[in-house]
Amino acid sequence: MKLLCVIDCLGSGGAQRQLVGLAIALKKQGHNISFLVYYNENFFEHLLLDEEIPVISIIERNYIKRLFKMRRYIRSGNYDAVLSFLEAGSFICEISGLPWRKWKLIVGERSANPNILKSAKLIFYRLFHVLADHVVSNSQENINLIKKVNPFLSLKKCHVIYNLVDFDFWKPANDYVPCKDGKLNLTVVASHQYLKNLKGLIEAASQLKEEEKQKLRINWYGNESTDNSLQEAKNLIEEYCLQEMFSFYPATKSINEKMKYADVIGLFSFYEGLPNVICEGMVLSKPVISSSVSDIAKLLSKNQELTFDPKKTKDILRTLKHIISLNEEKLLTIGKNNRELALRYFSANKIVNNYTALLTE
Repeated sequence: MKLLCVIDCLGSGGAQRQLVGLAIALKKQGHNISFLVYYNENFFEHLLLDEEIPVISIIERNYIKRLFKMRRYIRSGNYDAVLSFLEAGSFICEISGLPWRKWKLIVGERSANPNILKSAKLIFYRLFHVLADHVVSNSQENINLIKKVNPFLSLKKCHVIYNLVDFDFWKPANDYVPCKDGKLNLTVVASHQYLKNLKGLIEAASQLKEEEKQKLRINWYGNESTDNSLQEAKNLIEEYCLQEMFSFYPATKSINEKMKYADVIGLFSFYEGLPNVICEGMVLSKPVISSSVSDIAKLLSKNQELTFDPKKTKDILRTLKHIISLNEEKLLTIGKNNRELALRYFSANKIVNNYTALLTE
């Protein structure tokens, strides 16, 4: 099968990571894969080039000109199928199919952003999903949002396929020692944006008892965005004298090595699709604490004390206190159970087969 993958860029985002991983898995099944992007961010490009997957860039600042250039490229490619992630790229692919097309079109929704319900632009994009063969999301919550803004979209077109995780790449470390030096290493992997709720985490951490503060270390990996959230957070950390607790690092291509030696993986966002970091943390046999967003509460239903309302500082505080109180044996047991769940939901074979079934039906 000749398949074109379309996304805005190959930056360090979760949607980009998922589409790149899916493309590589499909290539290993013998399919002819190529990528089309329209922004020059190349964090994951080396992974595609290592697998001899070509990347075509159409860099055009004018949106209308970009749409027509990409449309011309897609229509002239003689593809069997097009797979797009994120709303703008999906809209371009849907318009490219007019007035007719021969290729199968699957569009991917990756973020359960509640603004979809009130943004005219975001609603407009979703109305064109009626032109796709299938709409795939990595959470049921996202599908529910899409159906609210586009009641004309058939449920038969909508599918939930969870994130793909490479179990060979995300292997637990054999030499991992829990709570080394008596400190609980809570690792967060997220870009610095207000929606990632670093401020909420700081407010909760500031209310821990002094002996609890001494047991907790928080390592945050992620690049700074255009908002002022990181600087504001650092000011708050200084105000609360939490400098010894928090450390910040840029996004890294070796994040799996950092996560392997974490004691707990955390997510504090106000909304998400199905976050890669939670899926990967579970594969690594790590306990995870998370905002009760997307389908995470369903996945962690046996450990509901590890999820929280990100808008409530007391709820985050409760979860921090709980995870700090657990002994090493309990942390390892939760991690083991998480890996068993991950094997059931996130295996590459299962995810790739689900997409292949849609592409070839």
